[in-house]
Amino acid sequence: MSQAAPRTGKRSAAPHAADTHDTIRVLGARENNLKDVSIEIPKRRLTVFTGVSGSGKSSLVFDTIAAESQRMINETYSAFVQGFMPTLARPEVDVLEGLTTAIIVDQQRMGADPRSTVGTATDVNAMLRILFSRLGKPHIGPPSAYAFNVPSVRASGAITVEKGDKKAVKATFQRTGGMCTRCEGRGTVSDIDLGQLYDDTQSLNEGALTIPGYTAGGWNYRLYTESGLVDPDKPIRKYTKKELHDFLHHEPTRMKIAGINMTYEGLVPRIQKSFLSKDKEGMQPHIRAFVDRAVTFTTCPECDGTRLSEGARASKIKKISIADACAMQISDLATWVRGLDEPSVAPLLKALGDTLDSFVEIGLGYLSLDRPAGTLSGGEAQRAKMIRHLGSSLTDVTYVFDEPTIGLHPHDIQRMNDLLLRLRDKGNTVLVVEHKPETIAIADHVVDLGPGAGTGGGTVCFEGTVEALRAGDTITGRHFDDRSSVKDAVRTPTGTLEIRGASAHNLRDVDVDIPLGVLAVVTGVAGSGKSSLVHGSIPAGEEVVSVDQSPIRGSRRSNPATYTGLLEPIRKAFAKANGVKPALFSANSEGACPTCNGAGVIYTDLGMMAGVATTCEDCEGKRFQASVLEYHLGGKDISEVLAMSVTEAEEFFAEGEARTPAAHKILDRLADVGLGYLSLGQPLTTLSGGERQRLKLATHMGDKGGIYVLDEPTTGLHLADVEQLLGLLDRLVDSGKSVIVVEHHQAVMAHADWIIDLGPGAGHDGGTIVFEGTPAKLVADRSTLTGEHLAAYVGA
Repeated sequence: MSQAAPRTGKRSAAPHAADTHDTIRVLGARENNLKDVSIEIPKRRLTVFTGVSGSGKSSLVFDTIAAESQRMINETYSAFVQGFMPTLARPEVDVLEGLTTAIIVDQQRMGADPRSTVGTATDVNAMLRILFSRLGKPHIGPPSAYAFNVPSVRASGAITVEKGDKKAVKATFQRTGGMCTRCEGRGTVSDIDLGQLYDDTQSLNEGALTIPGYTAGGWNYRLYTESGLVDPDKPIRKYTKKELHDFLHHEPTRMKIAGINMTYEGLVPRIQKSFLSKDKEGMQPHIRAFVDRAVTFTTCPECDGTRLSEGARASKIKKISIADACAMQISDLATWVRGLDEPSVAPLLKALGDTLDSFVEIGLGYLSLDRPAGTLSGGEAQRAKMIRHLGSSLTDVTYVFDEPTIGLHPHDIQRMNDLLLRLRDKGNTVLVVEHKPETIAIADHVVDLGPGAGTGGGTVCFEGTVEALRAGDTITGRHFDDRSSVKDAVRTPTGTLEIRGASAHNLRDVDVDIPLGVLAVVTGVAGSGKSSLVHGSIPAGEEVVSVDQSPIRGSRRSNPATYTGLLEPIRKAFAKANGVKPALFSANSEGACPTCNGAGVIYTDLGMMAGVATTCEDCEGKRFQASVLEYHLGGKDISEVLAMSVTEAEEFFAEGEARTPAAHKILDRLADVGLGYLSLGQPLTTLSGGERQRLKLATHMGDKGGIYVLDEPTTGLHLADVEQLLGLLDRLVDSGKSVIVVEHHQAVMAHADWIIDLGPGAGHDGGTIVFEGTPAKLVADRSTLTGEHLAAYVGA
């Protein structure tokens, strides 16, 4: 048997062909506002994309690179499987080379389904259920017996088995679920306050119903007065039991009313369908106010908010039930799991312990598994999604992050930076869209898009190292080392808002006086109780205008003009100038092009292949009928007005024939928040996160109220945009409003008149006030984590 030859030859100096693919090449990207962008991104490096909000960062990273990677992976499946997957169109780009599998970790909120919790969204509950089904005493059944999403089912009867000679077999079926029967796994029960629906001293003919949209003589009203089931002249309080049931809870029934076939159903189910199933944020203000008044949510009295059946709550491991485990802070639960020593489930305990440790490592150890997923902030949801990737053994993957430092205190940002570097060091390509200088500083490669936003952006202004960016002459480079100084003089409060005994979530009986008439900033590490204090304890009255981080839900038919209410005065001005009705000037109403129904494009569904959107040939993408475009205001038709930018429209509606004060006022607010470059008819689906946040702020600035509560308004804002935001906050305060801001950005802290710092840690290590006073005193004391970071920021 011959021996193998000894390896004496040196390795060839020429690189292997496989090692030459070390960049992702993008040529001619034109997605959204990108202008033929061509770029090479190094693989297995950390690349940060910067630029003002709306400059095209997300269009390049998410809508071009990540979207094409996902589309190509989807195409590897069979046509049958592709039919069940979302269809993705190929991005507008000439060449994309060197792509690897992309894993997107974005800021999309987790589903706000009432049964979705942190535990169910991260699969920790699934592991806990298996654990309790194996070790819980008394044993109540399989893992589904501990699931609040699974109802218990029992059935019996005969089934026919079609095999040889057919025969009927008697069968019983039983499944034990863990769902609480009263609240159906929601943890809360909703009651409708009937007193808000009608005045029971009056009859229907006297106008008893007090629901928006139910006006006497309207179809909603006639449905009840002409149904024949109740006497419309009898006061509601004198109804018999049957009449009251038919009026409030009657099941849907088809009947003829005034010669028209209609469906009659009780008032309560009708209200539940028409109002309660809709997203509150998208409702008109008067309807939202009605829903707030009429619907009360209370903790389920049967399961005490745990969502679980009695059996699931009674089964315990070491005196802890699955409900107790889900209510624990995750860092405590991790300790409890490590204390269980049971060889029969050792692999499960290890997997569960590792996942819980990842929560702690990523900075979410303060959450509990029963926290509703819809209540997580964008930053928390993003970090929860990161958990499954931390322990992954995949390499050579492209990870795409959308502002991973959102919602993080400067103290937590260092930890996030370490995680990004760890992913890169495993041999992955990490692409990050980011505004914070602390994260830009750790990049191997920086790409700066701009120079402006919207149509003024979409080009690459700079690519290279962080040092070269600092020395370069781009907006990001110039603002990179910007440091605000602490105010010398602070405003004097005009009053105080007293909060006493606040105990929502992790707050520990907090008493605090928030000064009014000034810019007050609430700070603290992530999970210290800031949002609980501000949103949970400030009474939501007529005076308080709250702008939180919940996303704007908008279809491709919604645009800044419809969302802000700007279209209303514009339509009226067009109608008045031309002597026609306003409905003609809405692309969602009578004026819509009949071919594309006012969408401007025609969508062709090609089954499992990507659908095709083609510009409508009849209206040429203008969305309106040709006859509507013959009506002019100030020399422009409605489609030309909707194509204007906010700045152009502001001039147009300021003077001359088109002068419309109501429209001008809304446009002023949009320009104030830095959205002067947006076009009025741009679909909301194309706006970036920062743009949506500011659009929302501009809309709420018109609300009547003396106190503005803003939750992290710097989300998605470039360093240069933050200055503009501070100017806006100053103008609000100088006009006599009180502004309370929950914020981590040091520039906003330095600009404040008063700071309330919560801490010292997160979860049950937080929930107390560790500092109240001026920013200058916070910097001088350096007694808290926030104080230390603010002092370092201002160079004190």
